[in-house]
Formats: sequence, structure tokens, C-alpha cells
Amino acid sequence: MSEALPDDYVSSVHARLMATSFGQNNDDALACMLASQCAGIGSMMPRLGLSPEAYTAMKQTHFPGVELPIDYMLDTDQHDQRFDEQNELRTLFLAHRSDPGPSAEWIADILVAGTMGGNHLWQDLGLWNRKDLSSLITSNFPALAKKNDRDMKWKKFFYKQLCIQEGIYTCRSPSCEVCPEYKECFSTDD
Repeated sequence: MSEALPDDYVSSVHARLMATSFGQNNDDALACMLASQCAGIGSMMPRLGLSPEAYTAMKQTHFPGVELPIDYMLDTDQHDQRFDEQNELRTLFLAHRSDPGPSAEWIADILVAGTMGGNHLWQDLGLWNRKDLSSLITSNFPALAKKNDRDMKWKKFFYKQLCIQEGIYTCRSPSCEVCPEYKECFSTDD
């Protein structure tokens, strides 16, 4: 699938959010995700997978005073069955965060929620392209992003990191280049 181009509605919600932002790290990515979620794009849980309290704090920090139709959505339990997996991913992200503040925690939780989706991570999050996802990860978790020195698809990379932490090496080949699944891990998202 090629990069998503926002429609007029998504662009207008994004612009409304950005008009209230203070130019902080993550403002644009969060505005993209929220605008996409308002339009039903992506596969994110309500409130981007954040608790009601974290969602309110995130919005007040990044977009004070803006109300969105998604602000009133109820939580669903669609991903609760993968609780251990979510905790492992969250621990991975937080161990590599560059900022000890709440914004990196919110991004970690959002990435965890997005990772539970079935498409490319940037699509599940409602970002507009993979480059936006790479920038988000690099700015919040630079040490983790640096480990992805061969540009592996992000979801696969995160799970590979979890396997490496556990000492599990499941690739049947001695190097990625000769692995029969190379295209799954490293091909473009087109």
C-alpha cells in the first residue's frame, strides 16, 4: 500500500489541533493520529489506546482546549488478551526513551496499542507515511531506532528485539540477506 494522503476532513482536524499546539516534540505526529482516528483511519483503540486520564493529560499538554468527537468514545477490550505482550513492548520502549517525561510514556503506550493492529504500524497508528513513524521513534527512542540500522519494518523489528532479549533466534538463515522471509521484513510498505 502506498503512503496515505489525508483528505480534507483529516487535514482540517490536523490543522485545528496544530493551531493550538506549542510546537512541542510529538505535536505533529499526535495531531496526525488524532485526525486520522476522527476520520476512522487506522486501527487504533479509542483515545489512541491511552487511559482516560493519560489521554486527557496528553491532549491538554499538546492541544489545550480542543475537543474531538473521539474524546467521548468508550474503551474496548479488544487487545486485553495480549496483556503480557503489551507489557513487554512497553518495557522495551521505556528502556530506550530519551525523555523521562510523560510524553515519551504516552508515545510508548500509543505504539504498543498500534502494534496490536494488523497492518503496517504507521497505517495502524493513523500516521500518513512510514517516514513519520520513523521520525516519531527516532525522536522518542533514539537508542532503539539506532539498532534498526537496516531499516527493518518497525513491528517486525520490535518483536525481533523482544526475541533477542529472551535469547530466541528463530531465523532459519545465518544472515537476513539469505533468509526466505527477507522481503517480508525489509521490503517497502508499498
